[in-house]
Parts: sequence; C-alpha cells; structure tokens
Amino acid sequence: MPQTWTSDDTDAVERLKIQYGTSIVYPVSTMGAHVSAVPNHQVGRITSLAFRGDVAMSGNFGYELDLSKFTDEDKEIAKAQIATYKRIRPLVQQGDMFRLRSPFEGHETAWIFVSEDQSEALLFYYQVLAEPNGPIRFIKLEGLDPERDYCLEGSQEVYGGDRLMSAGLPVSLQGDFTSMVIHLRCC
Repeated sequence: MPQTWTSDDTDAVERLKIQYGTSIVYPVSTMGAHVSAVPNHQVGRITSLAFRGDVAMSGNFGYELDLSKFTDEDKEIAKAQIATYKRIRPLVQQGDMFRLRSPFEGHETAWIFVSEDQSEALLFYYQVLAEPNGPIRFIKLEGLDPERDYCLEGSQEVYGGDRLMSAGLPVSLQGDFTSMVIHLRCC
C-alpha cells in the first residue's frame, strides 16, 4: 500500500503526536496528513490555517474540509501552501527524517528532513502553548554535513553545519499553536 490514514483524529495539535509516533515505524511518504476544518470536529480546537498546513506538510499533504467555506484570505493561504508543498515534497517524502523535539515531552515539537547528499534540509518547528517571557530556544539539528555552510532561505544568514548540530539554530515564536518551517541549503 502506498499510503495509509493513520487516524481519524485530524486536529493539528493531536496530529503532532500521531505523525511523530507513526514516523518511527513507517516512512513519512506513507502517511496521509490533511488540513481539516475548525473548530476541529473531534476536540473543538481552533488553530490557524497556517499551523494546520505546516503540520500536514510533514506527510502526504491534502485538505479534508469544505473549500467553498474558505474566505478569500484562506484561498490565498491554501494556494501558497500547495505551491510550497509541491516544491518541498521530494525532500519531505524521500529525505531522511530526524525527530528533534518530542510532542510527548512538552509544548514544542521539531523535526527535520535532510536530503541524502546533505545539501538541503527542512526544519519544522511547532509551539503548542506559549510561555510568557520564555527563553530564546535553540534547536540542535541532525543529519547535516558538519563541513558545509548552510544558508537560510529568504535570509542572508549563514551557519556552519557543525554549529547547527552542536549549538543549534535559534527559534522564537509568539502565541499558542504557532509554527515555522525553515529551509536550509548549502551555500
């Protein structure tokens, strides 16, 4: 079977645990992961379309909701999500996945997909609950080439692979149910 539905639970926060656990046993390419409606019909939680999309992009991305109810802004976000996923799909589905922060151990989750030649990586970072005056967090990456430099897409920042894996990449988000996706390429 090329793909499986891992759970009827489509809440994005719940999916972090489901997808994290499933990825231990099955390749990400086999995991259906969809954006569903809010409030979520299982838990009643309301999360942004951006957060739901970032969670679903760590599997076989899709939508499972009534698109006719989308606002014009929602449609633009969905178009951007689809374009992004088409661009990153090979890295997500064929890259090596490293689990960096467990959703079972706190209010943040992180994982990274790294290309076989270590020239490209995609970091997904999720914050479920915000912390007032929280510290700057550093995510230690895995799977990179310690001898190469990596550029952050859309930025002038350059980091050595050795630094990213030993000291980490600073991340900062504001608010509950927020996320970021960081694309790194060798430069």
